[in-house]
Parts: sequence; structure tokens; C-alpha cells
Amino acid sequence: MAPPPDESCSPRQDAAACGAGTGAPSVSGTARVAVTSQTSNRDAESSLFGPIVTIGVLFFIFGFVTWLNGPLITFVKLAFDLDDVNAFLVPMAFYLSYFFLALPSSAVLRRTGMKKGMALGLFVMAAGAVVFGHFTTARQYPGTLTGLFVIGAGLSLLQTASNPYVCILGPSESAARRIAVMGICNKFAGVLAPLVFGALVLYGLDHFDARVKAAPTPAAREALLDAFAAQVYGPYMIMAGLLAALAIWIARSNLPDVRTQDAGSSSATEISAQHQSIFRFPHLWLGVLCLFLYVGLEVLAGDAIGIYGAGFGLPLDATRLFTSYTLFAMLVGYVAGLLLIPKFASQQAYLAISAALGVVLAIGAYLTTGYVSVGFIASLGFANAMMWPAIFPLAIRDLGRHTETGSALLVMGVVGGALMPYAFALLKQHIDFQLAYLILAVPSYLYILHYGLSGHSHAPAPAAK
Repeated sequence: MAPPPDESCSPRQDAAACGAGTGAPSVSGTARVAVTSQTSNRDAESSLFGPIVTIGVLFFIFGFVTWLNGPLITFVKLAFDLDDVNAFLVPMAFYLSYFFLALPSSAVLRRTGMKKGMALGLFVMAAGAVVFGHFTTARQYPGTLTGLFVIGAGLSLLQTASNPYVCILGPSESAARRIAVMGICNKFAGVLAPLVFGALVLYGLDHFDARVKAAPTPAAREALLDAFAAQVYGPYMIMAGLLAALAIWIARSNLPDVRTQDAGSSSATEISAQHQSIFRFPHLWLGVLCLFLYVGLEVLAGDAIGIYGAGFGLPLDATRLFTSYTLFAMLVGYVAGLLLIPKFASQQAYLAISAALGVVLAIGAYLTTGYVSVGFIASLGFANAMMWPAIFPLAIRDLGRHTETGSALLVMGVVGGALMPYAFALLKQHIDFQLAYLILAVPSYLYILHYGLSGHSHAPAPAAK
């Protein structure tokens, strides 16, 4: 998962909140200056069309690469003859990279700037795709997982750069529109990824599985699996080439090469934050846990849905597409959130409503079976869609000089996408898989509900005298 774009910058925040020096014109009390300001904004937005398209392509890549993990779980389970626990090492390897590399990525970007950092991230992803394709074709699972970790490492750097870049790139009052475009690109790619991978690699799985089981000798069985594993080589080499070409394009493009700067603090709370330890902000640490649980739930609904459907004995040719259904529900949820926030509901209220809906849908999945139960799991994509955009800004509110570190800690919370699906795979070995899902999902949604209602509002602890 890949996670969604950082929506911590909103039209209501000032330039300091979205990065210093955005160039957003101020509006005076006179009509003449107001008209001049509006004209300047329109000119600025027009000049940003090219950069916005470029960054939109990057967010499309985030979504496409991240949501390949769902069908990859099904793929490696068959290609490497794995049980569910070992197959779920796919998201484990991918999302662990965020935990280990979020803080180092911030340090790299301070030296390279965002533009070069994005190009570097794409090159790292290209190298990871080559490693993945080579070792998967050779059916060496540790090498396959290494390739996924390297892809995740490049994506971690790319996301750390591009998320704030969207805010800093233009006027802060129009940041929400730019973020909306990025989010739609991300989710649309997430819908397409399982469909494309399924068409290229996973087509006819039920027939192939029957052939493997009916193989007359172990050697014949291994030959079939070797041929199946080799099907990813071509697509991943093409992906590596495209990523490298895009890296060169980004490096040579006319994208503004912005760098984050220490923004001035405007509110009394932020000014006070300059003199406090980051450990004195309970809303941040509660938010890190909240984001950890949210990403785990998102990946569970997106990547584990195929294995969940297989628990009912549903055909493999159907389960390979289930991730796309979850991502489509997320896309719908994202659009709904854009329409409803903040006109009809605040971020924290919408977060609480989404969490309550998650509890209802998770219980519905437990009480039903077959395609109906799978439908409830896919619908969790709608409930999950706007959680990151709500949690992230609530958690970094009023951190002052600690904002960058707080953001990195939140990105480290993405490791929930590694641990929660793996916990599901472990639990389902000992209890009913539907009960295992319920045990993980409902308490997590209840905690997110608490954060939306009151957890986000915990005041900073008083500084020691």
C-alpha cells in the first residue's frame, strides 16, 4: 500500500504549513489588489500544469507498484509452492522498507533536494524490479523478497519527496485540488494493477493449478512451476526500463527543484512547540499507532482479500481480481471524501464515521459467507479511503520544528502493512479465517474511532521547568 498522498496541507493552512516560499500572493482589502491576486493565482496554476502532470505520473506509479502485492501473494504461493504464512512475506518485505528507510530518506532529501531525490527513488525501484525478476525466474524466494524490499526502499524515498512537493509546488490555498488529482491517479492505478498483472501472468490459474497437481513426475511438476515463475521476467524488465527512463526524464525535466525550509511558526501552540521535546505531544504518538493500524487494515482488505476468498473455496481465476474491487471501493470513497470534507463534516468527524463503518462492515463479513462476505471485505476500501488524509494532518498539528520528524515517524507507521497481514496468516492456521480477520479488524477500527473522537485532541504535556 502504497500509502495515499500526504494531505497534511490544506487550503486553510498558511504558506508556512505547506513549506516556506510558496509564492502565494496575499489579498488586501481593496478590490483592485484582490483582482490582481486572483489573476496571479490563475497564472500560477496555469504554469503548474506540466509539473502537476509529471507528479501525477509518479503517483500513478505509486499506486500501480504498491497494489501489485495482492496478486503477487497468489503468484508466489503457487510459483514457490508456499503456505499462506510464507506467501504473506511479500507485503512484509515491501512495507518493512518504509519502517527502516523513512528517516534516512529525509536525510537524503536534505542533501539532494526533492527533484533529484525523486529521480534517485525511481532508479532504486528500477534496480529492485531487476532483482525481483531475476530471482523470481530462478525461483529463489529470498532473492525475490530482497527485490521487493529494494522496490519498497525506492518507493519510500520517492514518496517522502513527492508528498510534500505537491504542497510546496504551488499556492497553499489550491493545495487540496492538486492533492485530489494525485489521490485519484494513485487509486486508479491501484484498480488497474491487479487487472494488468492478472492478464499477463495469472490468467487461467485454475487450469494451471490442476495441471500442476496432475503432473506425472516431480520433474514435470517443477518444469511447470519454472515456466510459470518465468512469466514475470519480461513484465518486470519492462517495468525496470520504464522506471529508469522516467528517472532520467525527471532529472532532466524543468520541474522546480524545491527544498524544504524551516517554516516560521504562526500560532502560539506552534511557537511553544519550538521549545518542547517531541515526546511531549501525545496526539502525535497516538497518531503513529492510529496510522499503523490503518495501513494494516488497508493492506489486509486489499492484499489479503484473495486469500480470504480462497478460504471459501472460490476459484483462483476469481480471487486474483479481488484486490481491484477493494481499490475501486477506495477510489469511490476518496471521491466521496473530497465532496464531503470539510463542507459537511470535519476531518476528525469523517474519520470517526469511517471507523464506525469499518466495524459494521467487518462484522458483516464475519456473519456472511462466499462472495457476499468477500463483498463486505472489498467495501472496507470505501471505509479506509479517507483515513490517511484525516489521520496525518491531525497527528502533525502544531508540532512546530518537530513537524519533519513527526512526519517521518508517521511514515514509519506504514510498517503496519507488513505486520497485520502476516498476523492474519498466522492466526488463520489456528482459528477460522473469518474469526481471525474479525479479531484483527474490529479492535483496530475501534481505536481509530477513539482517535477521531478524542485521541487527536490530547494537549501537549507541559514542558519540564
